[in-house]
Amino acid sequence: MANPWVAFLLVPLVKIVVILGVVILLAAYLSFFERKILAYMQIRIGPNRVGPRGWLQPIADALKLFVKEDILPSRAEKLVYMLGPVLVTAPALVVFSVIPFGTGFTLFGAQVTPYLTDVNIGILFILGVSSVGVYGIILGGWASNNKFSLMGGLRSAAQLVSYEVPMGFSVVAVLLMANSLSLVKIVEAQKSAGVWFVFPGLVAFFIYFVCGVAETNRNPFDLPEAESELVAGFHTEYSGMKFAFYFLAEYANMIVISSIATVLFLGGWLPPFPSWLAGVWASPVFTWIPPVIWNAGWFVVKVFAFLFVYIWFRGTFPRYRFDQLMALGWKVFIPVSLVNLVAVALGVLLIGGPR
Repeated sequence: MANPWVAFLLVPLVKIVVILGVVILLAAYLSFFERKILAYMQIRIGPNRVGPRGWLQPIADALKLFVKEDILPSRAEKLVYMLGPVLVTAPALVVFSVIPFGTGFTLFGAQVTPYLTDVNIGILFILGVSSVGVYGIILGGWASNNKFSLMGGLRSAAQLVSYEVPMGFSVVAVLLMANSLSLVKIVEAQKSAGVWFVFPGLVAFFIYFVCGVAETNRNPFDLPEAESELVAGFHTEYSGMKFAFYFLAEYANMIVISSIATVLFLGGWLPPFPSWLAGVWASPVFTWIPPVIWNAGWFVVKVFAFLFVYIWFRGTFPRYRFDQLMALGWKVFIPVSLVNLVAVALGVLLIGGPR
């Protein structure tokens, strides 16, 4: 029997350090990729000064924010002002504790999973914890004692209320098809069904992803920031590391939304069309790849595809007006998500789902 200190303390601590390190590094370099991709779309060069072809630009940005003067507005609510960035960043990182990046593997005779834990209410945990992040935006905007920051915080609250509901309905549609709240079992349900849930749940997938873009305050739904109207929105008065926390939280939430979409709709770590191309994936061309690398690789490819769409949206679509944003959420997405949920429930009842 394995030493309980190793199994319940050392191994989880190592996993936490690795996951946090990868997520923070990925969030930093995601900003670099975004600037490069947008530059390519606009026929520009993008960052190319720091390091070879600009690859060290995120490190330079992090160092600059670390040494930059940390300004505290004289009329701000100081405690709440300092608490805002923490309330935004912490939930975005905690969520990664239940996201499965692949299947388990054996190391030195012990079974190791490439994720922290699998709980039977994983998706409920994610929805509950991630919803706390909006309080950091609201409180940060209010505590700054700045009218632009306050307006950005209020917009974020209204946006969350409008788009959290249809996103939840789209997730419930997947839960009906998988008959489980565990993220690992949702992937296994897609494996046993031989089809990704994006095909029977195409409407739910579309609603989820558009609502996810709105939840992360990204173009064309970046009304809480809206540089042309609100300077920088809720983080106008923030600088230095506090601004870096907001910056980190935004990109970490993008990775969260993409990871959950991958698990719920695109089969998680499963290769494309596993039932149709089983012979291809079992050929000697691919069998030399270790299973843990194979599974994690497919997961990363799918997540990066979603992140590219995020950047593509920013370089393509103009920002919505706030009344258009509210109308889209309440008059379109909520009714459509309800009808889709009823349709999926009837389909599962009549056709049958996982047992």
